[in-house]
Amino acid sequence: MNPLHVVSALRPHQWVKNVFVLSALVFALGESGLEADGVAERIVRVAFAVGAFCLGASAIYLVNDVVDVESDRQHPKKRTRPIAAGQVSVPVALLSAVACVAGSFALALQATPEGGKSVALVVGAYMASNLCYSLKLKQIEIVDAFLIAFGFLLRVVGGAYAADAPISHWLLLSTLFLALFLAFCKRRAEMDLLGDDASSHRKNLGAYTPEFLSQATTVLAGCAIITYSMYTVDGETMAKFGSDGLMWTVPFVVFGLFRYLLLVERQEGGGSPTRVLLGGDPIFVLNGLTWAACVGWFLFLR
Repeated sequence: MNPLHVVSALRPHQWVKNVFVLSALVFALGESGLEADGVAERIVRVAFAVGAFCLGASAIYLVNDVVDVESDRQHPKKRTRPIAAGQVSVPVALLSAVACVAGSFALALQATPEGGKSVALVVGAYMASNLCYSLKLKQIEIVDAFLIAFGFLLRVVGGAYAADAPISHWLLLSTLFLALFLAFCKRRAEMDLLGDDASSHRKNLGAYTPEFLSQATTVLAGCAIITYSMYTVDGETMAKFGSDGLMWTVPFVVFGLFRYLLLVERQEGGGSPTRVLLGGDPIFVLNGLTWAACVGWFLFLR
């Protein structure tokens, strides 16, 4: 068996989603008057947390692909996945999943600050919720999207615990709405790809309608924009960073959400935020990099 096929089954390209683990650290390091003592330790702990979530996600991907192996073989795209294609056997996949779980908890323990809240508990909750999603709950409409969003919230919370830093309620709400937006966009893209056969591949797709998904994504995009905007102009935020400059990053968030929504409507890969972010759409990528550069400027170089 080719080891590269096992690595592919871990879906390392999906690890980019764990950038959410960094959010608390980035904004904590940008605080005015933050003492330099302990900064290196925070960075190392958050790096361990990112690794823990990466391995935890890969463990669930392996279990998910084992559970869905037969249906994936009938799917126009998923049939090329290593387990569905027969490149990785089920026993090897399950053993790899166990190894990933063990590694994830080991890294999470290293990520927990002394006397702080346990990152391992958050990572465990993340894997447990995703396991429930893979085994059954992904078949229940709307519940599936909220479980995906819950996973993103746990990433943010886990990163905050590792960085031993508070996280704004506005930022948590923005993360929730953004994650729900991406989840419903994914369902819309799946329905467009599978057409009339959508419900035969996944039961919950038969319960959704294009009209509902279009309305849901539009509402959630608006909610994400509003909550992120409120975060940037919140008095506590401006006091913490000694600047109101984050307000000027809002247009990039609006542009990014609208661009992604357009990609979904035009059926140009909007079902996978990871692939879009990794170069599927140059305009989207450029906008994201510009947003990150502006955030970095206002937090660290002002």
